[in-house]
Amino acid sequence: MSDAPDGIDGRSDNVDDPTPDGGHAAATPSTHTVRLELVDEPGQLLAALHPIADNGGNLLSIYHERGNKTPRGRIPVEVDFEATQDRFEEIVDALRTEGVNVMQAGTERYAEEVTLLLFGHLIDTDLSDTLSRIEACESASVADVSLAAPQGTEEVSSARLRLEARAGETETALAAVRELADEKELRLVEPLTGVEA
Repeated sequence: MSDAPDGIDGRSDNVDDPTPDGGHAAATPSTHTVRLELVDEPGQLLAALHPIADNGGNLLSIYHERGNKTPRGRIPVEVDFEATQDRFEEIVDALRTEGVNVMQAGTERYAEEVTLLLFGHLIDTDLSDTLSRIEACESASVADVSLAAPQGTEEVSSARLRLEARAGETETALAAVRELADEKELRLVEPLTGVEA
């Protein structure tokens, strides 16, 4: 007997329900992948698996990248499971409702990436505070930071930021960074958008 919640041990009672006429449901399950970002605390992985099981997902595999933390100290986790398309959409909605950061679901990306450059007195204006305030914006998170201070921390420095924004919320994220840069008197170089290479 498994201690795992229903559906997490590889079985699901909801994926292939018989129809009243004795046949099987018209929708057949297919394999789906979700990429999650979890807080590095005990129980977070199990909590993220509950919405999958509770909504009829049949767990196939988990790829847990504990040694590859994101800049926010979170852990990327990839989960493969079987579900009908309708149940897959319900699972993604349930994960987000539970506060699980869904970075990618199937082929649809829930995070758009943009790279920005900041110039100015980044150290003097508290780079840690700048990054924390960007993180506090619900539309974006900082995926990567590269700092260059060739003249030392007392002089002007630059930082390359790779931001991940929720799908469709890139402009909201950029607006928050613009406001922060103005407040701290930093120069912001934004990516070109709408231009084909």
